[in-house]
Amino acid sequence: MGNKIAEIFIPGPAGRLEAKYFKSEKNTSPIALVLQPHPQYGGTMNNKVVVEIFNMFIENNFSVCRVNFRGVGKSDGEFDNGQGELADAAAALDWVERENFDNSQCWISGFSFGSLIAMQLLMRRPEINRFIAISPQPNVYDFSFLSPCPTSGLMVYGNKDELVPLENLNELNKKLTSQKGIKVEFQSIPNANHFFTKSENLLIKTLNKYIKKETTLF
Repeated sequence: MGNKIAEIFIPGPAGRLEAKYFKSEKNTSPIALVLQPHPQYGGTMNNKVVVEIFNMFIENNFSVCRVNFRGVGKSDGEFDNGQGELADAAAALDWVERENFDNSQCWISGFSFGSLIAMQLLMRRPEINRFIAISPQPNVYDFSFLSPCPTSGLMVYGNKDELVPLENLNELNKKLTSQKGIKVEFQSIPNANHFFTKSENLLIKTLNKYIKKETTLF
């Protein structure tokens, strides 16, 4: 990785947001934003799964940013039950777009709680044209706002997820795959738990395959 991953601060609605940023050397590279798991359960942008997603985007020539929500790490402010975190994600996406105004594609990704915020941001930002949601929790959060889901994407979960019953994921799958004009792919990782402990390699393969397939379309 010739370009270094930079530590940056992004102006956010509750003060500055700590972030890590990698800029691709190619001008029209796609861009991606990766969102962290729940701050109140120890989630940060340095979570292992978040870092894996971030690195996968780098390997596929994206300019990519991962960010600490308000009150996490060196980010100002305090936890705001999802509303403020959504505003933080929007500010981070604004920043990445300004840095890469000639991007060819805009992706959003998130892990666990981060996948909820990613999907909420997706509903508000028409320029986002692909998403990767990892370990979504439809049993905890209501995903019914995704009707219709505006763009195609990938949802990945472990089939041994100890926090999310499979029937909730199957229900979400049914709801999203019946929508016309978009393709939401659901991928279950065998024997993986919510955090993909010991299943990182399979997760990385799945992400890489999807990113490669979807970036060649543009």
